Amino acid sequence: MKKVAILTDSTAYLPQGLMGKYEISSVPLAVIWGEETFEDGLTITPAEFYTRLRSAKIMPSTSQPSVGTMQNAMSTLLAQGYDVLGIFISSKLSGTMQSAIQARELLPKGSKVEIFDSESTTLALGFQVLAAARAAADGARLDECQIVAEQARLKTGVYFMVDTLEFLYRGGRIGGGARFVGTALNMKPILYMHKGKIESLDRVRTKGKALDRLIELVAEKCDGKNPIRLAGCHANSPEDAQALVDKASQRLAPTETLVGDLSPVIGTHVGPGTIALAYMAGM
Repeated sequence: MKKVAILTDSTAYLPQGLMGKYEISSVPLAVIWGEETFEDGLTITPAEFYTRLRSAKIMPSTSQPSVGTMQNAMSTLLAQGYDVLGIFISSKLSGTMQSAIQARELLPKGSKVEIFDSESTTLALGFQVLAAARAAADGARLDECQIVAEQARLKTGVYFMVDTLEFLYRGGRIGGGARFVGTALNMKPILYMHKGKIESLDRVRTKGKALDRLIELVAEKCDGKNPIRLAGCHANSPEDAQALVDKASQRLAPTETLVGDLSPVIGTHVGPGTIALAYMAGM
């Protein structure tokens, strides 16, 4: 029986230590800045990205991985003897899934590659990837790993606070009405992933109260479910993300916690200062 490797994309931004421990590979999305194109998290790091964004006169845009890049990643894993499960950012946020589907069609007939829509991103996507990768490490077949990913998708989510909805509006991820409501009275908008899309949920007057609200929302989703895994994600606000995870951990007693950057591609759309709390509960 062949082993299974998991292929994901850079928006999951999993710690390198975990990717190295399991058979996890990542394909970078692209950040386009004027006439320059960067590979997400590779040729531009989060720190470099957010430093440049503060003084940028031209705003960046983003792009999905090319079909060729995706095909090369799949071919490399197949050549190493693996079956491949690709778990990617929500198809409603990016064309990455489409690139993966097209790349699979170019592979030799009989190649064992399955493509899975996480309907999420950031470390909520990462938790799905880790669940499937851990199943693969325990000897699960390709179809069994996909079932694990499907179960994990039902048990994961992410809530996040943004300083402003302007970046999401510019990128076409929210409409003008949500943008206006979010910026009124200098409120801190709280959003979440719902069926693969970013939806507005609440508005809170201060950052501290907004972060407390993230914990309340995640606690509601995790109530009565164990084990609990938590991840704080941030756009150039590591102290806030760590404090959020620490406070959430006191309430929820998770078995695993992670703190990580929001990749430059995600940062392009949510803007600096964004803090997210991702979870997986019940597996």
